[in-house]
Amino acid sequence: MRFAVTGSHGLIGCALAARVREAGHQVTSIARTAETGGPWFSPRTGEADLEGIAGCDVLVHLAGAPIGTHRWNAGIKSEIYASRVRGTRAIVAGLARMSSPPPVLISASAIGYYGDRGAETLTEASTQGVGFLPRVVSDWEREAACASDLCERVVMLRTGIVLDRSGGLLRRLLPLYRLGLGGRLGSGEQYMSWLALEDEVEAIMHLATGSRLSGAVNLVGPEPLTNREFSATLAQALRRPNLVPVPRILLELALGKQMAGELALASQRVLPAALLEDGFRFLHTSLVRVVGEAAG
Repeated sequence: MRFAVTGSHGLIGCALAARVREAGHQVTSIARTAETGGPWFSPRTGEADLEGIAGCDVLVHLAGAPIGTHRWNAGIKSEIYASRVRGTRAIVAGLARMSSPPPVLISASAIGYYGDRGAETLTEASTQGVGFLPRVVSDWEREAACASDLCERVVMLRTGIVLDRSGGLLRRLLPLYRLGLGGRLGSGEQYMSWLALEDEVEAIMHLATGSRLSGAVNLVGPEPLTNREFSATLAQALRRPNLVPVPRILLELALGKQMAGELALASQRVLPAALLEDGFRFLHTSLVRVVGEAAG
C-alpha cells in the first residue's frame, strides 16, 4: 500500500511513518510549503498541490499547531483554529482537484470535542461539549467530512492523551516526577483518557488497512483514570513521592482561566467503543507498564 502523511515530523506522524515502512508499505510526506518540490498544502493560504500523492491508497492528515505549549491568547487560539480547520479545508480542496484521490482519508481530531463532562462516560455517540476546543474540533471534523464525496471512507481520529517518553505530556512530566515534584492538578477528580503512542499508531494502521469504519473514532485506551489516579500511578512507577498538588488557582494564574479549564482541569472519561467493536486490541492497558518502559 501507499500512504501519504501530513505532520510526518510530529510525535504521532514520525512513529506512524516508521511503522508504515516497517510493514512494507510506502510513505509520501506532504509538506506545508511548496518549496520542497513535492506535494504540499498551506493552512495560511488555503492552497494545496497533492498531485504528488496520485496512486496513494490512504491519506493520513495529522498536521496541526500544538495546543498546550503556549499560554492561550487571541493569536495562539487563532493559530490553533486555522492550522486545523483551514488546513483541513486546504487538504480537501487539494483532493477535489485530483483526478483520482486516495480512497481513504484519515484525519486527526481530538477528544476535546466532548468538553468538560465530569464522570460522564463518553463514546462516539456522545454530544459535543461547550467551549473553545469543542468548537475547534467540531469545525475541524466538518471540514474533513467534506471529503466524503471524494473518498470511499473518511475517518476522524478523536485522539486522547498520547503517552511516550519521546514527546508530549509524559516527556514533560517525567523530569518533574523524578525530582519528587509530582502531584495532582486541582481536585484530581478530572478524568484523563490516555493511550500509548504504540497503540495510537497501531489503531491508525488498523483503520487504514483492516477496517471499514468511517466517521468519528475515539483513539483512547479502555481504562481512563482520574488525574489523582494518574499522578499516583506515575509516582509509584518511578518510585517517587506524589506530594506536590497544584491548586486550581495556580493553574489559572499560570495558564489563564480558559486554558486551565479546557486542558489541565477538563474531565473527559472517553471510551474507545467503535475500535473495540471493530475488533481492535490494545497492546498497553497498564499505565504502570507504559511509564516503566518510558523511564527505562
